[in-house]
Amino acid sequence: MAEELTPETPEEEQPIKQRKNGLYPGVSDELAENMTQGWADTELRDLEPVAQAGHAAARRAALSARFPGERLVVPAGNLKTRSNDTEYSFRASTEYAYLTGDQTEDGVLVLEPTADGHEATVHLLPRSDRENGEFWLSGQGELWVGRRHSLAEAEQLLGLPARDVRELPEALREATGPVRVVRGHDAGIEAALTDKVTAERDEELRVVLSEARLVKDDFEIGELQRACDSTTRGFEDVVRVLDKAQATSERYIEGTFFLRARVEGNDVGYGSICASGPHATTLHWVRNDGPVRSGDLLLLDAGVETTTLYTADVTRTLPVNGRYTDLQRKIYDAVYEAQEAGIAAVRPGAKYRDFHDAAQRVLAAKLVEWGLVEGPVERVLELGLQRRWTLHGTGHMLGMDVHDCAAARTEAYVDSTLEPGMCLTVEPGLYFQADDLTVPEEYRGIGVRIEDDILVTEDGNRNLSAALPRRSDEVEAWMAALQG
Repeated sequence: MAEELTPETPEEEQPIKQRKNGLYPGVSDELAENMTQGWADTELRDLEPVAQAGHAAARRAALSARFPGERLVVPAGNLKTRSNDTEYSFRASTEYAYLTGDQTEDGVLVLEPTADGHEATVHLLPRSDRENGEFWLSGQGELWVGRRHSLAEAEQLLGLPARDVRELPEALREATGPVRVVRGHDAGIEAALTDKVTAERDEELRVVLSEARLVKDDFEIGELQRACDSTTRGFEDVVRVLDKAQATSERYIEGTFFLRARVEGNDVGYGSICASGPHATTLHWVRNDGPVRSGDLLLLDAGVETTTLYTADVTRTLPVNGRYTDLQRKIYDAVYEAQEAGIAAVRPGAKYRDFHDAAQRVLAAKLVEWGLVEGPVERVLELGLQRRWTLHGTGHMLGMDVHDCAAARTEAYVDSTLEPGMCLTVEPGLYFQADDLTVPEEYRGIGVRIEDDILVTEDGNRNLSAALPRRSDEVEAWMAALQG
């Protein structure tokens, strides 16, 4: 990895003639002058708007109606240091990307109140300055990290006026009137608003934006389907290389799926869970450093995030050698039956909690049937005794965040009724810990989860991840075909 150009000697020892621009000691006047010249015009013209530009405009209009007369500030966020002088890959805040379609670091959307609503402006870093040497001497200059769009280009792409974000903090400090900001993404912007905002009012803005995403528009549904389709191909990739994973570790599986995510999308939507053997009983096993052994189950929970930041969230529990043992099949089939009951409960007008209750009832009945807990089933459910082995809720909203709409109020989310356009996961599981002495020894270390992404439709639901088989015999046939 190349290092940035730095002075050969301390600044105070540099000859005066080598400090003409004052910012970059160690660069001669001649070189500085040379680097300002001889560059072609690369401005892009007649650009088509991004696909979600119209949808983003409608979302801004709805937000404007919710907060008349108030200035609304929504930052994308800044780069975060990974170590020393390297940064993590940037991922724009969900609120910013949802309202603009843009994903560039340091961007800020501002909705200025007007007599008839708001005027939206996106504030961005312009092209690197070639006159002062920024483009080749700054670590974030275009020569180092790549070209960024000019403000004029951004206006064409986003359908919004664009201004230089470096001028925004001072403008915000001087502004008057009520203002709200989405917190937690840009400390500089928040500092400029310190005396103008309150935590309670800002939280209300965050909640409103979270609840706005509960019902997906047509663009979002298409992106979620795209994410599921890519995720299906990622799971197929993994099955094809299970023999190599057995020779290495769970990380071979992680890397295989990641390749698909990066080729077809932006990234994985969350840390992939590649849990083989007893690791499958750890709900968020993301270390992925364990062995992959024939005879064990592999719980693979992974999702591709599209280039527009919508993610799938799918889980399959696969026999590493392609065939379930009798006990593995019994447990797997119980979870499958629970998921079927949960998916059947997803429909318009149903309570959000219905799919969870339906799946839990099936699992509780299985645990009673197997003699692992004393019935009747109603008693088990009333006391929550099944939760020792079911552990988690049966699903969550899905969208730009894997656990989407997380800031929504309880009455708008888990205590609400389902509507067409909502997208949620249905993911029951059974987990028998390796050290659980309350179950027979042969159960210990077996974990099974099956998860699909379910869209609420006008007349029921649609499984966006249905291309991946779920029934145990179909899983075995699918694996055999891919490995044959």
